[in-house]
Amino acid sequence: MAGTKEIKRRIKSVKNTKKITKAMELVAASKMKRAVSKTLASRLYANYSWELLTSLSGKLDEVTHPFFVEKNEGKTLIVLITSNRGLCGAYNSQIIKKTVVMLKSLKSEQKDETDFIAIGRKGDAAMRRIAQNIKASFTELPDNLSLSDVTAISQILTSEYELGHYKNVYVAYTDFVSALTQKPNIRKLLPISKAELKEAIAELSNDDKETNSADAKIPENKTAYILEGDTNELIKSLAEKLVKMQIYQMLLESNASEQSSRMLSMKNAGDAAGEMIGDLTLVFNKARQANITREISEISAGMASVS
Repeated sequence: MAGTKEIKRRIKSVKNTKKITKAMELVAASKMKRAVSKTLASRLYANYSWELLTSLSGKLDEVTHPFFVEKNEGKTLIVLITSNRGLCGAYNSQIIKKTVVMLKSLKSEQKDETDFIAIGRKGDAAMRRIAQNIKASFTELPDNLSLSDVTAISQILTSEYELGHYKNVYVAYTDFVSALTQKPNIRKLLPISKAELKEAIAELSNDDKETNSADAKIPENKTAYILEGDTNELIKSLAEKLVKMQIYQMLLESNASEQSSRMLSMKNAGDAAGEMIGDLTLVFNKARQANITREISEISAGMASVS
């Protein structure tokens, strides 16, 4: 059994660690609250975007923009969103693992090369370890993300795709479900499928009809937009803005997931430190009791030998 001084040193060390994890948990909770607020607030813009797409859905067949055209040749581009720092549980490992599984599936189905855009140091390091082509790396994005911070990322994606360098663009990110649940997800960003868009718009319209039929007092709020000029140019401008907004939304979802995962991880670490302190305190008390018993026995033996 270790000496009492050694046990006291270990208890003090674990207590200091617990203070650090508690502080990190509180910081992560504060950042998570701010990130979740921004994530929810950005959904209003997404709703207006869907309303505009609903009004323009009849014009989709006339669109010839590259964003809506399926390609058979070209490479695949994957945007991998991870964190710059660790200590956030399985947040990074889950999305990296899902990306690697997709990469193996792409290699088995086709011989086309796959490029990566890494957002976050953890994803950049992981992709470089498996010798993948890193097209660009963004590791200095702020925690308090704004729409202007994703301009460079969206410009690379849209320009490279329009030039025909890639036939598919995917984004690997983590969906924020709740403070306890985060779901790794990979979405196809480009090309924008007309069929899928029409299905989504149809489902949205059906939901609106069901809602309106359930409560006749709620009027349908449909805006009739009058289009002037080149429809293709209008759809192009709208699509570029929507792609930028989707990237921004995915970054917000990932940021909220990172902070919630870090908060939960630090809470678990603090709880484990508390249990360890309890176990070490018990060991310390036993060791001290054993020392006292031994000293009493030595005193009693000494008195017996003298008498």
